Amino acid sequence: MRILLVEDDPSLAAGIRLALKPEHYTVDLLTDGREALAALEGSEPFDAVILDLGLPRLDGMQVLEATRRRGNRVPVLVLTARDGIDDRIAGLDAGADDYLIKPFQVAELKARLRALLRRSQGQVSSVLEVRGIRLDPATHSVSYQGEPVPLSRREFSLLQEFLAHPGRVFTRDTLTQLVYGWDEEVESNAIEVHVHHLRRKFFPELIRTLRGIGYVLDSPAPDRTG
Repeated sequence: MRILLVEDDPSLAAGIRLALKPEHYTVDLLTDGREALAALEGSEPFDAVILDLGLPRLDGMQVLEATRRRGNRVPVLVLTARDGIDDRIAGLDAGADDYLIKPFQVAELKARLRALLRRSQGQVSSVLEVRGIRLDPATHSVSYQGEPVPLSRREFSLLQEFLAHPGRVFTRDTLTQLVYGWDEEVESNAIEVHVHHLRRKFFPELIRTLRGIGYVLDSPAPDRTG
């Protein structure tokens, strides 16, 4: 899952990125409102946004309002020291999906982010189960037919994207953007290597290659026995 973190406090931003890294999130950081709005208006996909309100150049509330006016429905978790009830109401009415007051507990931030992502995908539970594979974001565990399967951080992130969107075709560029952050170097064949490893650890037909297009994890066939 790719998260856009918009926070101008360097120490807090570094702490959040460090806390979310073990959760297998790819976290991109921006420190002012104008950069954040430009990123959200661009073509790069984000699964969620953690947005501070007191930002330089453009206030976070203005970023939120402009994002919603443009029809962007990316889940937004507001993270701010503005703790008045009127501030919270204004943020939620402007389009925030959740509102967390600073200072906060890291465990609560993680739980709220999981809930935000779960709701955005129309899921009751954060656990993903497709074709015998079970992935639990809360415990960072993966199993296949009841047996645990160890995965690298990149493999976990890639598998999570496929399991969350069975039947969706991903281009290589889209997968690269989802799995790698802006400040990370990426080998030209990185996605191909990760897909190969996932097929080897589960089964060859797990992820299908569409020549010249990308990759897809096919939706399970409907049960017609009834």
